[in-house]
Amino acid sequence: MDRITLDNVLPRVFEGEDLSGSQVWRSSLTFERGRNYVVEAPSGTGKSSLCAFIYGNRRDYQGRISFDGSDIASISPDAWQNLRRTQLAYLPQELDLFPELTAMQNVCLKNDLTGHVSHEQIRAWMTSLGLADRIDFPVGKMSIGQQQRVAIIRAICQPFSFLLIDEPVSHLDERNNALAARIIMTEAERQGAAIIATSVGNRIGITTHVELHL
Repeated sequence: MDRITLDNVLPRVFEGEDLSGSQVWRSSLTFERGRNYVVEAPSGTGKSSLCAFIYGNRRDYQGRISFDGSDIASISPDAWQNLRRTQLAYLPQELDLFPELTAMQNVCLKNDLTGHVSHEQIRAWMTSLGLADRIDFPVGKMSIGQQQRVAIIRAICQPFSFLLIDEPVSHLDERNNALAARIIMTEAERQGAAIIATSVGNRIGITTHVELHL
């Protein structure tokens, strides 16, 4: 997949509102593979909705979203499953980790399906992000910042053309932000992929090609 295009897209909940200052809603916008985007806006303006629309989790929008020119409204459930395994990676704001499972088990739930990286690589990423002593620790007993780092690693344990990350460093300090950004960028560059990151203020420290405002 090389392009994600939004044509006159608007969350239905915003129908009738004045969004003339938005560079995303009610516009023609294309995200291109190999480029990094940051979508910045206050809370409640649709950042999470944007990610959920693109990932196919929600359809409560007006307008058209297409992948390489094909309207996603026509994608079958089986095709969505394949896209999410091979083309679209997603880190939701809610993280969606299993609290009773360890950090390694949470990551391996995805990686064992994709076979994308070795367990040694996963452990190396966790060590780099200061989680060496939490690898076999239940995530439900971790801090939110630690959980966020686990979820970041899980998100990149698959092939992808586009990586959607919704406020990925909201609970990370400057040092861990930089470390996480380096890991994400290295993996995205290795795959020739695009990063679409949302931010409400604490922006991930990736090299940004395009900045957008909702």
